[in-house]
Amino acid sequence: MKKPVLVSACLAGIHCSYNGSSNTTQSIVEMVRRGEAVPFCPEVHGGLPTPRPPCEKTDDGRVVDNTGADRTEQFRRGAEEGLKLAKLLGCEEAVLKARSPSCGKDVIYDGTFSSTRVPGNGVFAELLLENGIRVRTEEVPPSK
Repeated sequence: MKKPVLVSACLAGIHCSYNGSSNTTQSIVEMVRRGEAVPFCPEVHGGLPTPRPPCEKTDDGRVVDNTGADRTEQFRRGAEEGLKLAKLLGCEEAVLKARSPSCGKDVIYDGTFSSTRVPGNGVFAELLLENGIRVRTEEVPPSK
């Protein structure tokens, strides 16, 4: 049996994005429907409400919201819960939301709330990568 892919819950149509919406990606929805993917939102599992103030990861690794509140602990807690789930399910791959302070891979916002993008990974994406789980965003097609 093929191992499931862990996916950002917002990509599966679950309204858990910071603004209370989803980022529905039809191919991800279909993967979940076929039982090939499991949705997970590290921000919600870290204890943050939906909706919530937008957050960005700063250059020192902290995650702050646009009011200046430090949300690093919630982001780390959610990432750790997601890693537990990935290990429990035997996931070897994750498809996560691009540019998110949790889920972004290779490019995230810089923490100034100026829409400036910088190289980097979100908290959850980084933890998965450190534990040998392949990560891509919804913007990158699967490798063959």
